Amino acid sequence: MSNADMTAGIGSAGKAPVDPITREIIQNALASAADEMALALYRTAYSTIVRDCLDYSTSLCNAEGEMIAQGVTTPLHLGTVPYAMETLFRKYGESMCPGDIFILNDPFDGGMHIPDIFIVKPVFWEDRLAAFAVSTAHHLDLGGRLPGSSACDNTEIFQDGLRIPWLKLYRRGEPDEALFALLRTNVRVPRMTIGDVQAQIAACHIGEKGIHELIRRYGLETFTRCAADMIAYTERLLRREIASWPDGRYSFTDHMDSDGVGGPPVPLKVTLTVEGDSLTADFTGSAPQVRGAINCTLSFTASVVALSVRSVMREEVPNTAGLFKPLRIVAPPGTVVHGVMPAASSMRGITGFRLADTMFGALAGILPDRVFAASEGGNTLVIIGGLREQAGRRAPYVYYELLSGTWGGRPDRDGNDGLCNIANVAANIPVEQAECEYPVHIERYGMVTDSGGAGRYRGGLGIEREWRLLEGEAHLAIRSDRRDHPPYGLSGGLPGRGSINELRGKEETRILPTMISTSIEKGERIYHRQAGGGGWGNPLERSPEAVERDVRNGKVSPAAARREYGVAIDEQTGKVDAAATEELRLQRRGEGRGRVLPDS
Repeated sequence: MSNADMTAGIGSAGKAPVDPITREIIQNALASAADEMALALYRTAYSTIVRDCLDYSTSLCNAEGEMIAQGVTTPLHLGTVPYAMETLFRKYGESMCPGDIFILNDPFDGGMHIPDIFIVKPVFWEDRLAAFAVSTAHHLDLGGRLPGSSACDNTEIFQDGLRIPWLKLYRRGEPDEALFALLRTNVRVPRMTIGDVQAQIAACHIGEKGIHELIRRYGLETFTRCAADMIAYTERLLRREIASWPDGRYSFTDHMDSDGVGGPPVPLKVTLTVEGDSLTADFTGSAPQVRGAINCTLSFTASVVALSVRSVMREEVPNTAGLFKPLRIVAPPGTVVHGVMPAASSMRGITGFRLADTMFGALAGILPDRVFAASEGGNTLVIIGGLREQAGRRAPYVYYELLSGTWGGRPDRDGNDGLCNIANVAANIPVEQAECEYPVHIERYGMVTDSGGAGRYRGGLGIEREWRLLEGEAHLAIRSDRRDHPPYGLSGGLPGRGSINELRGKEETRILPTMISTSIEKGERIYHRQAGGGGWGNPLERSPEAVERDVRNGKVSPAAARREYGVAIDEQTGKVDAAATEELRLQRRGEGRGRVLPDS
């Protein structure tokens, strides 16, 4: 960035901006503090969903509640913080005191969905409010109808679990023991839930310490002005980026396979309007609010818009509230992208992933050389909950698996294999960890040959995983997608292979819907194959050498190499048969079809 970029504009309260070097130091120090918060939460968390799946986030806000830094954590949490802080101010306003800590999870009071708890600590300096430290984490269980407080077939918010409006968890440094008792009483594994809440509080203490160190070094006025300048700087960068895009309207529609309760596909539509240096994302035309628990809050939809726009920018930008100022989001109330009371939303994550695909599909019309094909469809969620023998008694357990998959092909390279969807930062639970802590055995885990969509740049491979229940009977909830509507390809690329769920019993195998709540018994196995990423570009333009390498590595079979890419692999040598390949590709081009002729 140039000095002209950094010093353009006026600082807070009409004063001259802080010098660019000081602001850069403070900007990086805030980002580091947010990362330290994330590391502290990771190290002190109790549950696998936080500690191993990494479903949490940390951020810092200025005294007005505007975000000034985010840790390297879940991107989909990025845009929800402003909405949560707005409702916090609305309720508590001037009544915040040093030592107060606030808690929230209510989707209709600024939250996202029941399992995600916000912990917010106001940071004071000499009795003056200076900033906020914020941590958000997905909790293993918060009560409700089924273990894990998440089920696609919940039909109202009351089935999702315990709703917590903005409340003071700590008052002037003293915990509200009644509120802690309420939490313990309403969750299935209180040790895990309370432990993760305390980990979030510890992260906020770390954030407070980082803010104090900066103010001690530079003074409160300089810190405040820098925070305002960072937000303005982010806004300027984003407006300059959008101004370089062609004006116009660009629409795209994608679908989820189901409404969560076995209903029809759910359309998601967005129309992007680029006008000068601003962008409007209008979701009019998306499905009405559905019966199942896949309805989004407005905050989550807005977060997807910010994430998608930020992902196609050429320039690095700070994660501040300035990202939202050039953006206008239109999400009609009472739709699946803006659920209203009493909409269930515990499984709204799948809608967020599909909204990201919808956004990227529209952005491909604006910036075709920057947008990748659709990824696997988002993290698959598998929840197994029941009772197990532990220390001589039957104790409840909740096993959460947030399965991370793959990317679609990109304009300049293949999709990543076995990497979390771009809309999230999550990880698969290590096999040893799962088998050590829960009554499950991982029978199979790996990548699926031929699952990536063919293209000049191949889509990433989907992953597969199979669990066997070792003890008793358990509840099973699965949230997946992209079976009936596989990940799309771009610029002539082919879609990825669709997903599948199977319940493998002793005598038969049953195909399950993509979203289901059911039960399983000891010895039964759950098999899930994620979809593969879509391909980017014409498969005939992929180099035969790249196809040969894929065959050698087991990513593409010789049959698929011939069928999808028009590349013949010699069975004896494993090398490309150049003459046969040339003939196959000429044949396909002559037919003008997306695939070569079947093997003779």
